[in-house]
Amino acid sequence: MRYVDGFILPVPTKKVGAYRRLARKCGRIWKEYGALDYVECVADDVKPGTLTSFPQSVKLKPGEVVWFSWIVYKSRKHRDQVNAKVMKDPRLAATMDPKAMPFDSNRMIYGGFRTMVDL
Repeated sequence: MRYVDGFILPVPTKKVGAYRRLARKCGRIWKEYGALDYVECVADDVKPGTLTSFPQSVKLKPGEVVWFSWIVYKSRKHRDQVNAKVMKDPRLAATMDPKAMPFDSNRMIYGGFRTMVDL
C-alpha cells in the first residue's frame, strides 16, 4: 500500500507567495526523486473548534493561514529512499535554515501514514 507524509503548518498571509514558491521548488525536487504526488492546500473552510481544529493544532495567530499538505510514495521503504536523496540535494540547503523559512517550523505538524483505503 502507498505511504503518505502529511503536514499542517501556519503561514503568515503576507508570506503566502514566498511559501508557494518554496512549495513548488520542493515539490519538483520530491517528484524528481520519485514521489508519486506532492500536494499543498491552503485553508478555505476551516473554523476554530471547541476542543480541536486545524487552527488550534498549529496555534494559528492573527494574520496567518493554515496549510495542509501531503506527499505520496509507493511504500514506507520508498519514502525513506526518496527522503534520503531529497535531504542530500544541494538545492534545498538554503531553504532549510529556519530563519529563512516563510513559516514557523516550530508549529509545523508532520508524520508518516500507512494508507488503509485507496479507491
